[in-house]
Amino acid sequence: MQEHRMDVVNLPVTIMRGGTSKAVFFHDKDLPADQETWEPLLLRMMGSPDKKQIDGLGGSQSVTSKVAIVKKSERDDADVDYTFAQVSVDKPLVSYKGNCGNISSGVGPFAIEKGLVKVTEPVTQVRVFNTNTNKLIVEEVACENGSVKYDGDFAIAGVPGTASPIKLKFVRPAGTLKTRPTEGTDLLPTGNTVDTLDVPGFGPVEVSIVDAANPLVFVKASDLGLTGKELPSELDNDPEKLELLEKVRGMAAVKLGLCDDYTRSAWETPGIPKMTFVAPAADYTTVTGHKISADKIDLLSRMMSMQKTHPTYAMTGAMCTAAAAIVPGSVVQQVLRPDVDTQFIRIAHPGGILEAGVDYTVGEDGSVDVEDTFGFRTANLLAEGTAFC
Repeated sequence: MQEHRMDVVNLPVTIMRGGTSKAVFFHDKDLPADQETWEPLLLRMMGSPDKKQIDGLGGSQSVTSKVAIVKKSERDDADVDYTFAQVSVDKPLVSYKGNCGNISSGVGPFAIEKGLVKVTEPVTQVRVFNTNTNKLIVEEVACENGSVKYDGDFAIAGVPGTASPIKLKFVRPAGTLKTRPTEGTDLLPTGNTVDTLDVPGFGPVEVSIVDAANPLVFVKASDLGLTGKELPSELDNDPEKLELLEKVRGMAAVKLGLCDDYTRSAWETPGIPKMTFVAPAADYTTVTGHKISADKIDLLSRMMSMQKTHPTYAMTGAMCTAAAAIVPGSVVQQVLRPDVDTQFIRIAHPGGILEAGVDYTVGEDGSVDVEDTFGFRTANLLAEGTAFC
């Protein structure tokens, strides 16, 4: 049937699950050299804009409408360069702002599959430079018999079954924003641990805007009339709460200089900053009905993704949450369990628990310097073939 569509572009693609997300992976050389042509091409490939993405490879959720573009790096400190693209489900929009930590976990295996790095056993280290954030991610991928070992006994919340663990270390993760207010720092781009946003139609809301792996805006759930236990189906069927959450995010985006009008944030900077609300540890029930007791977690947290509730938790979000946890007085630290082990911060999300760690130093003036943040994901090779776009 394809010969009748004269405008079709045939693209070699690999489909991989990375963490709790799924993406179409490309070798950079297989895409047109003119990057101006990428947006319409990726929209056609994913079937956007359409809430079902029925005529494309997208899965009708932000976590399954993603693209990773990988090539061999010319940098001395990296093996491959990786560009992340978030393809909107319901808008004709492709965003390159920010990175996806879950999809990052698939980059190491993809690079090995494509022969972009030399295989070593039992673990191959892949140094990944993310072009969206200008940050380095060091991945440790299990290998045997000359190839990636996908099978294993490690489980992550939000993915059925078990697989081989992949360690991701985000090196010097603070300061992903290419522009920020001049009075700020890499970790705290506004220069404040807590900012007050005057949210139209709601009133003042205290937030912490933290930039590590990706910029996040944190707010206490209770300040928005929430509990932190909400499941995606609850929030996504509450247009008033969705509007409020996007207003807060939009106001933070304006404060960061990412857009001039908060009402345009969903179009101009839909992926960052990522909206996150947190609450103290408490008993709660996951999307699968599993009951988790308060003593098993260090805080409750919920993230938004492309104006909808993230079904689990973004890996970059976990990295930023870990970084925010060590900032004295931050919204995250205010709700965090006092005796938390910062090597194993247990974040409770709708799908279960995600552990994240942070290595840092404290200066004489009390300021914190984040050396790295880290966590574990899994990945799986799902398909290879040709996409007709």
